[in-house]
Parts: sequence; structure tokens; C-alpha cells
Amino acid sequence: MILRILLLSAIVCLAGCGSWIGEDEEIIDPPALLVDFPQSIKINRLWSRNTGSGTDDQYLLLAPIVSGQTIYIADTDLKVMALDTAKGKVLWNHKIKLGDTGFWSGGDEVHLTGGPGFGNNLVFVGSSKGDVIAMDAKTGDEIWTSKLSSEILSAPIIAEDGTVIVRTLDGKIYALNGTNGKRLWSYDQTVPSLTLRGTSAPTIEGNIVLAGFDGGHLVALETSSGRVMWDTSITTATGRSELDKMIDIDSAPVVVDGIVYVVTFQGQLAALTLNTGRMLWNKDMSSFAGFTIDGNNLYITDSKSVIWALDRLNGSPIWKQEGLLNRQVTGPASVGNYIVAGDFEGYLHWMDKTTGAFSARQKLSGDRIIAAPVASTENVVYSFSTNGSLAALTYQ
Repeated sequence: MILRILLLSAIVCLAGCGSWIGEDEEIIDPPALLVDFPQSIKINRLWSRNTGSGTDDQYLLLAPIVSGQTIYIADTDLKVMALDTAKGKVLWNHKIKLGDTGFWSGGDEVHLTGGPGFGNNLVFVGSSKGDVIAMDAKTGDEIWTSKLSSEILSAPIIAEDGTVIVRTLDGKIYALNGTNGKRLWSYDQTVPSLTLRGTSAPTIEGNIVLAGFDGGHLVALETSSGRVMWDTSITTATGRSELDKMIDIDSAPVVVDGIVYVVTFQGQLAALTLNTGRMLWNKDMSSFAGFTIDGNNLYITDSKSVIWALDRLNGSPIWKQEGLLNRQVTGPASVGNYIVAGDFEGYLHWMDKTTGAFSARQKLSGDRIIAAPVASTENVVYSFSTNGSLAALTYQ
């Protein structure tokens, strides 16, 4: 499993759990070969559209976000697009103005690296220079821009009171006024010298901001003030090398029925109480791709691209699918009776929720899929590949 990690100021490549891409580009742990199987469902592509230059080679999780009948997608080349979910019709396509925000400071080209996020009729994106841009969701017009301390690799989110929460690469959480972008408060934790290339998107539940950090801590902050409500260590770094000690939280926490679920790389999957951060259960698990919860089941892609179904009440395994080993599989999406995930060759894999058996496979594009598919309530899944191709699919 190839990951992008940040080593001081240099970017190097790590393959999950001991597999490496060396200078000769040799993959020590090769990806599993796809095996034919009888497909039990038919996948229908409702529409597809090229939305721009894609995510290049920056390993960016620029996943689309759906609100009602509109889907929003960001492109690294400073473009944000809104499309109709029914047919993929472009509603607006806006290229962000550079203005006086320092986009070209030092002569370096800026990219959109985080987002989009949505809330209160606004769309939010973040840049490689630490800019947060708020746009009118109906027109794409820019409302405000706020300058933060470093690159933004996850989508900004907004609370019910209009506070915008943003995570930056240097370990900080910022709260911004949703009306004008002015800074309200900030919180930070020390970033280890070696981390995965990515950051966990914060999660908001009521008046609580939940943020995972690269040292394996999950923190609950009061939305209005930034006051620390609790700080729980999900796992402890072990091993001799800095690589062995990497325990980043790179996927967003998920809250269901007052229980917070969170997973670390090379560490633990854990369930905690929302109000106190008390650990209810934990299970050895290494993941950075993320997970989803449907009913009493939790579905997760581990760092070797094994997909698991677990009982969310106690962490007990229900099934695991090893047929995609080392294929750089995305986090899973729950679509009707199926789990859907993408891989490095541009395939979408559909698995039965009950058994984990493959039900269908479809090639989305010739480029890899990094961001997890996004599911809607109408059994439609939206998938975005690194070449900028966005597609809507369903099954029958």
C-alpha cells in the first residue's frame, strides 16, 4: 500500500506495513491480481463528467460533497464546480481569484488542497498556502478569504452556530466566523517529525469539535470557545524507528448514538463516549483510508487494503475481504445493500454487506481513485478519480 508521508520538509513514499517503493521503483509487496467472479448486480453509470485537471500526483483527497440536488467538486487548479446530481449538468464553474491573499507568495504556484466543505449555503475550500475561501453555494461568488498558518489538506466544516472549523497541516485547529472569516480561536498540538501525507478532517457533533492528531490523540473542543473538553490517547507509539512510531489519525472521527469511532495508522480502532472521551472498546487496526457505519456494522479499509465488517458495539469481526490486498483501496461507502470502494487502477468494487463477497466490479477510469466514494440516499454513488473524472453510478 503506497502512502504519502511528510518527513521534515521532504516527501518520501512509504508502503503500508513494511512494503517500499525504492529508488528503482520496485514494489516489494505487489497488489493482488483481480479475479473474475459471477457478478450478481448490474452497475449503471448515470452520467460522468470531466471536472478539470484532477489531483495530479499530490495524493489529495479532494472528495466531492453532496447537498440536496447539487454536488460540489474542487480542482487543484483553483477551480470549484457545482453540478446537478440528476444529470451532471454544470450549474456554475468558478476559478478562485488570487487577490491579495498571498497565493503567489515566494513565487510558488498555489493549489486547492482541501475541500470542498458545505454549510449555511456556503462552499469552503482550502489552499496549499493556508487560504480558506468561502463561496456562495448558489452562484460560486467568493464571499471571504482567511489566511491561516499552513497547508489545508481536509475539508473545512461548519457548525450549527455558523462557526467554520479548519485543520491545518502544522497541527492547528482554527475557528472562523462564518460570515466574514475572522479568526475566533485556535488550538494546536505538536506534529511529530514523520507523519502521513494528510490530515484528519474534524467532525462536529452539537457543540463539540472532534479532531484527530498525528500523535494518536483525539481531542474534543467546545465549538464556541475552543476549550478542551477531553483529550484521549487512542494508541501509544511503539517500535524502534520513526516509521514504526507513526500513529497518525488521518480519517475523520464518526459519531453514532453518542459514541465516537476513530482509527489510527499502526494502532487502534476505538469507540469512546462523546461527552467524556472514555474508551468503550478498542481493537488492533491500522488504517488511514477511513471507514463508514451503517446500522450496527462498521466497515473499514485497513492499511493493507483488507476490507472489514465489524460489530460497532464491540469491535467483533463479522467478515473480511482480502481480495484487494495492496491495491491502495479507498475508504468504503455504504450504498443500499453494498459496500463500494475504489482502487489504484480506477476500479470500483461492490461487495455484499452481509458476506463481503464481491457483487460487481466496474472500471471508472484509467487513473487511480484516492478519495472514498460518496453515497446518496437514492442508492447512487459518486466517485472521483485523480484525472478529474466524476461519475454517478447505481445498481440493479
